[in-house]
Amino acid sequence: MLLTAEQRDALTELINIAFSRTAAALSEITSRRVLISAPQLGVHPLGELQDALAVLIPGEVATVHQIFTGNIAGDALLVLNYEGATQLVDLLADELSPAGRLDPSGREVLMEVGNILLNACLGMFGNVLEVQVSFSVPRLRLEDLRGMLTDMLIGGDDIRVALVVYTTFRLKDSDIGGFLVLILGVSSLERLLAAVGEWAARTGDE
Repeated sequence: MLLTAEQRDALTELINIAFSRTAAALSEITSRRVLISAPQLGVHPLGELQDALAVLIPGEVATVHQIFTGNIAGDALLVLNYEGATQLVDLLADELSPAGRLDPSGREVLMEVGNILLNACLGMFGNVLEVQVSFSVPRLRLEDLRGMLTDMLIGGDDIRVALVVYTTFRLKDSDIGGFLVLILGVSSLERLLAAVGEWAARTGDE
């Protein structure tokens, strides 16, 4: 499913607002300047998502996964390669993870980052798009990409697609790339795009 230029621009603007709020929250919590770059968007059939991401994030990945339900329903994930996740945690916590691995405190930091970002993005549905959704408590998963996607490829009658948002966390002169992935049924994606279009029309008239 291809996005029109108008849909891509409106979605990018909406997600960029959520990312800016996330960066501001992380900066306040850590007392250091955190920037999250403007997102780049792509849409892939769910069955092709592994191939699309594997080139960019081979090996083990760290994901923060949250399920959301309502008129727009699906899965939201922050996806980082393991090394990038460890580096991000080290920079935010201002300390080195033991042996380059995420210890329990490091996992808590990563969970908090994912929780802030995913809640900011999903919160835009209600606060800006006026579409109410409920979302579960996020959970952290450390596994390879195939394992991460297996549960999402099983079950469900609706054809599902993945809205993939590539971005970069910037702090202390370091850039850590990551992905926000929204996995939606086609009907949910259509409702999301309709709501985004209405929002763009409203803001354009102001």
